[in-house]
Amino acid sequence: MYFDGALNINGAGVGILFITPIKDKLRYVLWMHVLASNNAMEYEACLHGLRIAVELGVKRLMVYEDSALVINQPNKDWSCSSNKMGAYYIEIRKLEGKFYGIEYRHMV
Repeated sequence: MYFDGALNINGAGVGILFITPIKDKLRYVLWMHVLASNNAMEYEACLHGLRIAVELGVKRLMVYEDSALVINQPNKDWSCSSNKMGAYYIEIRKLEGKFYGIEYRHMV
């Protein structure tokens, strides 16, 4: 799963891409009716992607993103110092229990 959150003067959006083991692609684009920080939008994108993966019945998931924060906190490489980011982190942890395996990879 690849994801990205975007925030600009006109609003916020989320893009999610799933690539199956046989290279089929599923694309999702969501318009968000909430304005938040860039990090919050990245977390929103990740959460929506994980929820979609659960609904699709995905059991093993590789998660790729360019946001160091959203990858390194779930990997436990970085701690959560903000309550808001901590709340996102807790929601991600809850969803992880629905998978047999999940890995987070930072794209540079």
